[in-house]
Amino acid sequence: MARAARGASWLPWLGLALAIFVADQVTKFLILGAYQLGDSTYITGFFNIVRAHNTGAAFSFLAQASGWQRWFFTAIGVVAAVFIVWLLRRHAGQKLFSFALACILGGAVGNVVDRLLHGYVVDFIQVHWRGWYFPAFNVADSGITIGAACLILDELLRVRRAR
Repeated sequence: MARAARGASWLPWLGLALAIFVADQVTKFLILGAYQLGDSTYITGFFNIVRAHNTGAAFSFLAQASGWQRWFFTAIGVVAAVFIVWLLRRHAGQKLFSFALACILGGAVGNVVDRLLHGYVVDFIQVHWRGWYFPAFNVADSGITIGAACLILDELLRVRRAR
């Protein structure tokens, strides 16, 4: 299972993480240039583009704290990124697992960069239905969510194969 046993390179997975990071940063740059905080554009009956700032974590958890959360979540993101790179180097031959890790890595680094540059994460994708609005999110959050779902799927498949 280790990288030496599989002979697989972990660099393509870093490429995927980089692609997610770049897509995240480019879309955030465009939103910051075109929208003021709170501006929104109706796209469909269930989707808007909106500029929002999140100083907290997922679903604005701790967003109202006094500012310490910026550095706390930045540190968590950096530690997670280092750990993920270590895992990728060891398990590059496990495709679904590595795909999941790369998605999470790209998203985590994208949100860490936002916290360092702005003090908040730029969110702009807003999904809604019949008056119910899901919290705004971004490409990095999407990468993290897809990665987390793939980690769960990978574990379910691993358990099933072990039976």
